[in-house]
Amino acid sequence: MTFSGSISTPVGVLEVHSDGIAIRRVTWPRPGRALAGRGASDAARDPLLAEALEQLGAYFAGERAAFDLPFDLGAQSETTSAVLHALYDTVLQGETVTYGELAERSGTAVPARAIGSIMGANPIPIIVPCHRVVASDGLGGYSGGTPGEGLRTKRWLLEHEGALPPALF
Repeated sequence: MTFSGSISTPVGVLEVHSDGIAIRRVTWPRPGRALAGRGASDAARDPLLAEALEQLGAYFAGERAAFDLPFDLGAQSETTSAVLHALYDTVLQGETVTYGELAERSGTAVPARAIGSIMGANPIPIIVPCHRVVASDGLGGYSGGTPGEGLRTKRWLLEHEGALPPALF
């Protein structure tokens, strides 16, 4: 059984999906495809979903720096799983890591240029913080956020965490 809930954040509505044992997905729904109020009833039926929504709310309020939630990355290659776990385990709030540095930290033979594709395969953004992975010469890309707002979302998240100074304009 899958439970779903949503939370409104400064970077758009997030949908969180749980199977009651682990968080399985975090997504930004396409406009017009939100859960339409299902979140409260599913959170009441799944304590893990309720906890995830509470922790996300605290994160966006600036009251939480790390997540303490079981998660399941789903069907990923061993390499993808190793890279995403290295990201979760070693890159804390307020820090960034380059694609090449994350490749090294993961202990895999993945070239730096492939790390971006692995970040795009992350089914649990924010909780597994792919927004903290940057290019050696700038922000790099970001596929999260409301459609068309990926880099704006990444910049907001990094500013919120203190990894980037706030933009002047």
